[in-house]
Amino acid sequence: MRTITHHVCGVIPPHILTKVAEKTDHTAHEAARSTLEQMRELATARALTFLDRSAPAANPQPPKRRRNVYDAQHAWKLPGKLVTSEHKPRSGDAEINEAYDGTGATFDFFATVFRRNSIDNRGLRIDSTVHFGTQFDNAMWTGKQLVFGDGDGRLFTRFTSSLDVIGHELTHGVTQYTAALGYTGQNGALNEHISDAFGIMVRQYKLGHSATESDWLIGASLLTPGVHGHAIRSMAAPGTAYDDPVLGRDPQPAHMRDYVDTPGDNGGVHINSGIPNHAFYLAAIALGGRTWEVLGRIWYVTLTNRLRPDADFADFVRATVDIAGELYGNGGRVQRIVADAWGAVGIGVRLLKGAHVPAVPRPATRAVSTRKAAAKWRRRPAR
Repeated sequence: MRTITHHVCGVIPPHILTKVAEKTDHTAHEAARSTLEQMRELATARALTFLDRSAPAANPQPPKRRRNVYDAQHAWKLPGKLVTSEHKPRSGDAEINEAYDGTGATFDFFATVFRRNSIDNRGLRIDSTVHFGTQFDNAMWTGKQLVFGDGDGRLFTRFTSSLDVIGHELTHGVTQYTAALGYTGQNGALNEHISDAFGIMVRQYKLGHSATESDWLIGASLLTPGVHGHAIRSMAAPGTAYDDPVLGRDPQPAHMRDYVDTPGDNGGVHINSGIPNHAFYLAAIALGGRTWEVLGRIWYVTLTNRLRPDADFADFVRATVDIAGELYGNGGRVQRIVADAWGAVGIGVRLLKGAHVPAVPRPATRAVSTRKAAAKWRRRPAR
């Protein structure tokens, strides 16, 4: 039995909510403040341990959808009232239908593409709660279920509207049951990156979009028309998703030379995820075609078979390049494209007779802090 500590993961980063909460003259101030408070309460309530069931069952059954959607009815209590489950009639409530459909689309993606039987690979029922609280500005994975707020209506719309966000949050569950990554510094940035990568692939798969057809935006439907921005994050161009007087400017870097060293956001997990996000985008565009067929397979095998819970960027680079070689040929086109994509964001590798050696030094020990491990990079201050 392996004990895992899990984290409450929200798609809207604390640095955005904090900026809004500080704007006492803005109508969304109170919604952001209460959202941050509830996120802290959920994190405290879910700071438990549980049995790791990531290994498949001895006699695995074919993947079968099992979904429940609950309505919190604007209270702050989970899970709320059960309002729909598998094969029940459609609801007249858009949020209920979107949560049901989005979790189903994500289940289908993992089942069809990777033969994964739900989040834990054992057919775990996917539970979602909609209408959580009053003007709750986030969508979250609590370690046990999904939680969706309605948004404040001024900056953020309903959080069930974005399929890539639903895919993102459920992927935190997959990560929890496989690599069990932590949630600080580079380690947490990898956790967020993996959710963004699979979240965008869920939407690409559902729409039938190739890498070149995708907009590579996370949460494009969440911002209201009054916000100066087009998404929460951009994998194609980190740092350009929004530039708004209330939300601030997108602080994501696209290169290790701009790595942000900050004590906030668990060491910048939603910020520095822009670096591996951009590498994934560059590799996908270079490979062409459907992202989930080649690159997604490399990332999935890395997540489920190769990562330790304390993995950092260098660990992830080593694993993805190795697996690209194992699956598609050492020194071949796919492996070189993956290696080149990492090089383009400042984490270069050298391919040597099918093997590879990191071109950057590793931390001296596994126990060294993430901040110290990042000290070899030139940083910029957090915005």
